[in-house]
Amino acid sequence: MRARLAIYQSKQAVALRDVVLTNKPADMLIASPKGTVPILLLPSGEVIDESLDIMLWALHQSDPNNLLRPTTVNSHVAESEPAATQADMLSLIEHFDQQFKIALEAYKCAKRYHETNLQECRQACEVFIQNLELRLSQHSYLMDNQESVADIALLPFIRQFAKVERQWYLQSPYPNLKRWLNQYLQSAMFTKVMAKHPLWSAEQPVLIFGDV
Repeated sequence: MRARLAIYQSKQAVALRDVVLTNKPADMLIASPKGTVPILLLPSGEVIDESLDIMLWALHQSDPNNLLRPTTVNSHVAESEPAATQADMLSLIEHFDQQFKIALEAYKCAKRYHETNLQECRQACEVFIQNLELRLSQHSYLMDNQESVADIALLPFIRQFAKVERQWYLQSPYPNLKRWLNQYLQSAMFTKVMAKHPLWSAEQPVLIFGDV
């Protein structure tokens, strides 16, 4: 999802091949033997098979919305507010990729298998959620008042968190996080990115994806 978000935001066009991991096409395994998605195959033959790396590739090609910030002061941010740098954003993303994802998977499993530690797993996730709620109480997006790559990189994880215990989430004390998430879920970008497509086969026409 987040690879598609970045490609959409970068206004790049890619040929999209939807697959199911229970029936991996041979072409997919030839391109990336580890057999995970997403996979981006460039015209040069280079393969990028990590979602964050695909995001960074897309936005380095084109970044019309300034999602990757320069290391210098962002002119769109008030002088009294510290500017968010690309290093700051990547640090936040890394923190969630390496730690929140583990807590989130445990939370999802506790719910799915009706384990007795569901509340403990949720509270482990809430440590991270509270961090985001604090950030969003100070500005409109995770880093400042402008959308950044951190927002779209973390969006899929927060969406998953919100779905685990839907009723609990709706009553949870995170109004700013809920506002932020709803803004994305109701956007045209989200609708486009989450659209269902036929599973890829060699016989079907090329499907182009991207906001071009």
